[in-house]
Amino acid sequence: MPEGAGHAAKFPWGGLLILAAAGFTAVTTELLPSGLLPQISRDLGVEESAVGSLTAAYAAVIVFTALPLSRLLSGRIPRKALLIATVLAFAVSNVLLASSPSLGLAVAARLLGGVAHGMLWSSMAPYVARIVPAHSVGKAMAIVFSGNSIAMAVGAPIGTLMGTVLTWRASFLVLAGVGAVLALLAVWMLPAAPDEGTAATPTLRGALKLPGVIAIATAWPLLLLGHFTLFTYIAPFLHAAGLPSAATSISLSVVGVASLVGIWIAGLTADSRPRRSLLSAVGLLVAAFALLPLLGGTWVGELVLVTMWGTAFGAIGIYNQAAILRAGGEHKDAANGLTVVTIQLGIALGAGYGALALTTAGAELVPLAAAVPTAAALAIIVASRRGGYPAGPRELRARTHARRPG
Repeated sequence: MPEGAGHAAKFPWGGLLILAAAGFTAVTTELLPSGLLPQISRDLGVEESAVGSLTAAYAAVIVFTALPLSRLLSGRIPRKALLIATVLAFAVSNVLLASSPSLGLAVAARLLGGVAHGMLWSSMAPYVARIVPAHSVGKAMAIVFSGNSIAMAVGAPIGTLMGTVLTWRASFLVLAGVGAVLALLAVWMLPAAPDEGTAATPTLRGALKLPGVIAIATAWPLLLLGHFTLFTYIAPFLHAAGLPSAATSISLSVVGVASLVGIWIAGLTADSRPRRSLLSAVGLLVAAFALLPLLGGTWVGELVLVTMWGTAFGAIGIYNQAAILRAGGEHKDAANGLTVVTIQLGIALGAGYGALALTTAGAELVPLAAAVPTAAALAIIVASRRGGYPAGPRELRARTHARRPG
């Protein structure tokens, strides 16, 4: 019996929507300090550059704790209970942050949130793979990961607006309340996901020996690196391209909304045509980045290319998440934990690489710099035909049909 088929006679829509909402809360929690930086700086009496440590500490703790905690807790705590605990940890982290009288305590609160973030994304995808039929994993991932894009499109902007109208502390208290409600709903709506008996104990070493895991754990972060190279410095690029300041918020919203379209497309194709679909999405992303310096100086050109960027980026996450679960096999938990860490490194390096491109090549060429790691990821995907990114069922049937004589 395929893994997951025995756990869900029906497609668990309610549980998946709860997980999508948890992802929304996690990403909004991660991004919100950037939008509220001036208010936090004034309230805590520190420089804005120091408030940046709230974001840096959050990302750093994910890198250093996601894999060790995943290995420590996997198999020792029921998966449903672990997910509920991580959502509650987000709520506690945001309450502590909202009540912090100093930057040091605020950073400590963010460290707890970072630990919860790493555990959520390390455990969520393997959990989903166990509660849905094997042929519906891509569709389920599309539902769950839609929360990320919604957070980027509306979560962080709404939280920032709330912090501006009320206070930054109110924004985090609202997020804490949402997390507490989600944890209660998860107790009721998330199905249990007992582990299947396997001959081998899942380990990171075992995952690294499987064909394709290293390819995915390299290509996926390169795609994030390219994305955040431009995402972080899109305002200087648009200013250099001659567009007004309003273009920045409009463009970021377009990226978020378009990524929902990409997730919907990936949900339809990730289980049946994953290879060609991913190649098309990454090719589209490379084209968007490469053409922005040429066509991004007009509203029409910029919006068309930003829409291409968002659509491709939304789909890419689903294809890669499904790919790492397939490639990881019985070591899928360890393989997924590895990608959580490498993705955070890709995000962090994207900001630094973008800053380097900005200072050395100029704002106009930042999109071209973003195209370089994206093209490198495309080359890895093309080369990893058998291991990390194999053809799907419909692709194989079409290939077999094309080879038949007459």
